[in-house]
Amino acid sequence: MILTAVVVVHLYLWRRLVRASTTPGSRSRRVLTWVLVALAALMVVTFVGSRSFGMDVERVVAWPGYLWLAMMFYLFVFGLVMEVPRAVATFLVSRRRRTTAVAAGERAEGEAAPVDEVVLAGAAAGGGSPAPGTAATGGQAVEGIGTGAPAIDRRLFISRTASAVVAAGALATVGYGVTRALGDPVIERVPVRLPRLDPRMSGLRIAVVSDIHLGPLTGRGHTERIVRMINGLEADAVTIVGDLVDGTVAELGRLATPLRSLESRYGAYFVTGNHEYYTAGGPLEWIEELRSLGVRPLRNERVEIRHAGAVLDLAGVNDLNGAPSGDGPDFDRALGGRDANRPVVLLAHQPVQVTQAAAHGVDLQLSGHTHGGQMAPFNLLVTLQQPVVAGLASVPRAGGGDTQVYVTRGAGFWGPPVRVGAPPEITLVELRA
Repeated sequence: MILTAVVVVHLYLWRRLVRASTTPGSRSRRVLTWVLVALAALMVVTFVGSRSFGMDVERVVAWPGYLWLAMMFYLFVFGLVMEVPRAVATFLVSRRRRTTAVAAGERAEGEAAPVDEVVLAGAAAGGGSPAPGTAATGGQAVEGIGTGAPAIDRRLFISRTASAVVAAGALATVGYGVTRALGDPVIERVPVRLPRLDPRMSGLRIAVVSDIHLGPLTGRGHTERIVRMINGLEADAVTIVGDLVDGTVAELGRLATPLRSLESRYGAYFVTGNHEYYTAGGPLEWIEELRSLGVRPLRNERVEIRHAGAVLDLAGVNDLNGAPSGDGPDFDRALGGRDANRPVVLLAHQPVQVTQAAAHGVDLQLSGHTHGGQMAPFNLLVTLQQPVVAGLASVPRAGGGDTQVYVTRGAGFWGPPVRVGAPPEITLVELRA
């Protein structure tokens, strides 16, 4: 699917940005064509690099490869946006050409017909040269065009203008997105009312972070910053809701060590995300590594949070991607046999798991996975798979009431170090009775 998408999009970009903007057989067309082919190949190598060649190779190709992925995406988006004005401009040129041709047929013999091209000064064929510094176009002079250059067809001029707008828009968007992705996460403070929460527990604060994605484009400073910001919230509990890593402990263990410094009254907890199952060593080595760092994994299990004489159940289920290996979510094991009169907060990486959570009477589910779409308008596609892209929502429970779900945008990024319309986030959920 990825290979097909890469080929289709690059063919579109070649047709609109290269073929339509250059002349047949020109050197610029040949060069731009081969550049586009090389970038497509780089993207394929980037996608398969870590699994086929190891982290060292991925570090080399990741920055240019993923940045081109972002550029390719926004060139495609801006290209689609420009299709309408391009088509309108081309239609108007064609209409004027037909009108001019009809008018030319009615001219008296010996009169010159208008030229359907921008003829630069000094290059007009079959007629007098226009004044220096002007160009004849349809019988009119256009100021500011130099002399001695070849003629440019109006359709070619439209294509080149559209291509310039597309390239400028994509470059500006990606540049902005890089500064957002590599900058500090936004702190989102979210009050959540739970009808079953004991009033003595009202005000309990849970820090939520997801999708840190330690990998070839991040350093130890990425983790240190996240830990420092979480500690500044003075939360009662810290939850890491999956997709912590994109590699093995041997490759990325040193990047995770700052998690040892997480501070909270009732501890730090972790559930697996889909990316933990993509690593060569699988999730179990990271489960043990996190235990050694003082972060407790919740693997289809729950713990009791006792606060001011009241009790809340904090549960966690494995990610859906663990199912093929027999390590998937088990809601019965995580939630079965508990006291139904007290509230339960569930950690589940993917928002789509809220359907099962509601069936088990969960009060609040904390999730990540979506990145908030990461690069708008990709967020529109996320809704095809997940019920919530970002923020707080609710799902009706069969026995009455609602199960609320909060989806954090994540503190890191996957693939391109670019975030547009979805800044990185660390959330402080405050429970209220």
